[in-house]
Amino acid sequence: MTGPDGPPGSLTFGGTATTLLRLGGFTLLTDPNFLHRGQRVHLGYGLTSRRRTEPALGPEDLPLLDGVLLSHLHGDHFDRIARDRLARDLPVVTTPHAARRLRRWGFGAATGLRTWESREIHRDGETLRVTAVPGQHGPALVHRALPPVMGSVVDLERGGRRVLRVYVTGDTLRRPWLRSVRERFPDIDVMVAHLGGTRVLGVLVTMDGEQGADLARLVDPGTTVPVHFDDYPVFRSPRSDFLEQMRAHGLGGRVLLVDRGGTVPLRAR
Repeated sequence: MTGPDGPPGSLTFGGTATTLLRLGGFTLLTDPNFLHRGQRVHLGYGLTSRRRTEPALGPEDLPLLDGVLLSHLHGDHFDRIARDRLARDLPVVTTPHAARRLRRWGFGAATGLRTWESREIHRDGETLRVTAVPGQHGPALVHRALPPVMGSVVDLERGGRRVLRVYVTGDTLRRPWLRSVRERFPDIDVMVAHLGGTRVLGVLVTMDGEQGADLARLVDPGTTVPVHFDDYPVFRSPRSDFLEQMRAHGLGGRVLLVDRGGTVPLRAR
């Protein structure tokens, strides 16, 4: 638990889009991908990709969780190890599409949020609120062949006052209508950006470095933490692309880097 005099949160990076978000007295696991180096992930339509990194977090490393934040149901975000080894009564906040599938798998506490819907947890004078925000996993029409995706805004409040706001983009492309996230949720402290420039059959379906930097300019977070950038061959845009683009826009000082297994503090802007 973060203390009253320390940073209100922290992020531990497990690889791909898997993080532990410790926000006040709450702990969330995001997009659990526990497959090991060399194991294949299934992307649908018979497509697979072989993991080329070793995860820094496994089910055995997890602390007591308040829930899982799942942007969408793809094999590199909720894999077969997560399905087999995570507790079936663990709350999962995700898209309605993913929640229906998870409940069929026995995850009875899976909750599907539609865009702009929220779920709250209250404990010891603190409130953690997760709100689903828009995302689009691929170009128009192409995205309909992929699982529906959501971004998330996570607010931590103490005594009714917000102390930290985190935006997790999910596997989205940068789209002009994402400015609605900033309009509804100004003063974002931290953006956790799913990058990688993922290409499936040559089609870009997640942000590359240029799109990630454009979204940072659009949303204007205090700090951006890049994740989801080098774990699979379908990721074509390394983290260095994003850093280069952020520096080109004069935003290099607003990037917070964390390597697999590392932990960084999350602070208000």
